[in-house]
Amino acid sequence: TLLGIVPYSGITFCLFETFKAHLVARGMQPPGQEQLGTGWRLGAGALSGLLAQSATYPLDIVRRRMQVSPHLYRNEAHAMTSIFQSEGARGL
Repeated sequence: TLLGIVPYSGITFCLFETFKAHLVARGMQPPGQEQLGTGWRLGAGALSGLLAQSATYPLDIVRRRMQVSPHLYRNEAHAMTSIFQSEGARGL
């Protein structure tokens, strides 16, 4: 589970802070305030979560395949290459 959680958390945090900084730089905060409004923060969080989940989804596929069929794969790298070779990029 750490194989998927650590990259997901790192990507989410990095993207969220980046999106917030870009929104503040574009002046999207309410007049007279330094912080973004709730809607903008919610949007930045949703987009960062969506992108992070999309980026780490192949790791989740590998983990699930290894849980269901542990005898087929030696390690995570072997599982990923085996899935890619047999099913292509769509398998991941």
